[in-house]
Amino acid sequence: MTEHSHHHDEDSACAAAHGAVAPVTATAGARDAGERTLVAIFASPVAGYLLRYGADLGFRGFLLEPDPARAAGAAALGFPLLTTTPDDLDDSADVVATDHHRPELGLMLRDALTTKARWIGVMGNPHHVGPHVAMLTDLGVSAGEIARVHRPIGLNIGSRTPPEIAISTLAGLLADRNGRPGGFEF
Repeated sequence: MTEHSHHHDEDSACAAAHGAVAPVTATAGARDAGERTLVAIFASPVAGYLLRYGADLGFRGFLLEPDPARAAGAAALGFPLLTTTPDDLDDSADVVATDHHRPELGLMLRDALTTKARWIGVMGNPHHVGPHVAMLTDLGVSAGEIARVHRPIGLNIGSRTPPEIAISTLAGLLADRNGRPGGFEF
């Protein structure tokens, strides 16, 4: 580290990147260890990558799948499977709806909005109005609450495939958690 001066954040990030410090993991337990929860709504290819990559980033991952047949198929992913939104989600939780075509989307988001989840988002094309707005309105959810649902989500990296979409989404969550814009400007 003699050639360039680093800020403390960069030193610790650099040390972590080179294996000099142990990464924080979800198993570290206490909230002060930076515990993070990721709830992926709906069994989808993107949900599988989100949960897998999220685990590497220290997220405790849960798959929320209300359809019993789809849930049975998703059990192979190996992540805890939920069929209803846990009402005890706290501000360590990020909730991502991975399929905006599912008819249960409105109910899933309505339930997530009643929790203390830190961040709630829906994947979808930014050029179209999200179907969640009409669904939530029909369920009697206020415009203010609907506005808490992020869409589009993730960083604009031109992602097309499920792994790329998962990386974009997780990078956006990390930027948001760290109060950073998530671009190339430093």
